[in-house]
Amino acid sequence: MTDAPIQFVDLKAQYAAYKEDIDTAIQGVMDHARFIMGPEVAQLESALSAFCGSKHVISCSSGTDALLMIMMADDVGPGDAIFVPSFTFTATAEVPLLLRATPVFVDADPDDFNMDTADLERRIAAVKAEGKLTPKGILSLDLFGLPADHEKMQAIADAHGLHLWTDAAQSFGASSGAQKVGTMGRMTATSFFPAKPLGCAGDGGAVFTDDDSLADVMRSIRAHGKGGSKYDIARVGLNARIDTLQAAILLAKLPHFQAELDRREAVAKAYDAALDGVVKTPARRQGRSSAWAQYTIQVDPGRRDAIASALKEQGIPTAVYYPLPMHLQTAYRPLGGGEGSLPVCETLSGKVLSLPMHPFLTDSEIDRVTSAIRAAVA
Repeated sequence: MTDAPIQFVDLKAQYAAYKEDIDTAIQGVMDHARFIMGPEVAQLESALSAFCGSKHVISCSSGTDALLMIMMADDVGPGDAIFVPSFTFTATAEVPLLLRATPVFVDADPDDFNMDTADLERRIAAVKAEGKLTPKGILSLDLFGLPADHEKMQAIADAHGLHLWTDAAQSFGASSGAQKVGTMGRMTATSFFPAKPLGCAGDGGAVFTDDDSLADVMRSIRAHGKGGSKYDIARVGLNARIDTLQAAILLAKLPHFQAELDRREAVAKAYDAALDGVVKTPARRQGRSSAWAQYTIQVDPGRRDAIASALKEQGIPTAVYYPLPMHLQTAYRPLGGGEGSLPVCETLSGKVLSLPMHPFLTDSEIDRVTSAIRAAVA
């Protein structure tokens, strides 16, 4: 008998596990019919604040809009240089460009995939020396769920008079020391895209801050720049409110979230133990926990496609995040330095392979994945 296919992310299993809670939450919204900014939105923001410890949570329509909101709150605009990782998803560079600022791409750490701080300092110095752009801020990304070294990032930002923003689209639920994601910087953006560690059933996002004034500004921005009343527009804003249905679904999932994070960690440890010495497993950083949005190994670039194909034949899905760093993509190539300019990013794009990662993976499925990898690599 052929084994059933393993799910890369198993949203169906998650829904089945929490079906009663989720269905009840959805029905509650349908009953009161307050589909925009209904009571569940404020309840969600309060619950997220209690979970991570941030004073203010401003929910919004997506992780991309969360990034837009934090940069708009800091008046990012034409002539500003925003330092961003190249090895990530497009939204990180897209947002500065939407505000007519210029993303400056930074290389990655070869082990944990986050922004390389030494290269960041080189890029800042280069922009200052050229004198065409004004360095404005650093958008630090917690790639695959592991928090970046925000303390070091903040020291670099302070030394150069820059803003530091955290893109936690993949890391909500993670921590560094006693601090949870959402409390590690002045403003943090996250995403509730369905496949994220905490996901809704559509698009959704949030911004976290302890700054009262910034929170007020971002609440205004997400509602078309509303001032004291609906038709008193204080600033240019966005239509970026989260749907009440999505807020209700997140509220139903949140009580289960810590148990899911614990299981993700258990899955990652099992992968670590079984694949140690077989492939390069994800780096761990002392004092930092990952939300394990992805479990990404590194393999011989000449064999990656064959390894992925061998796993697919056994019903084991994989993914490549990311096959091409942003500075080499069509839309961003004119802003980058071309091939060879960010060598670590370019090398990683040929080596990375993400494995199934979700809290509903069984021990037998983990064994299937790791056994298949060992066989394919041998």
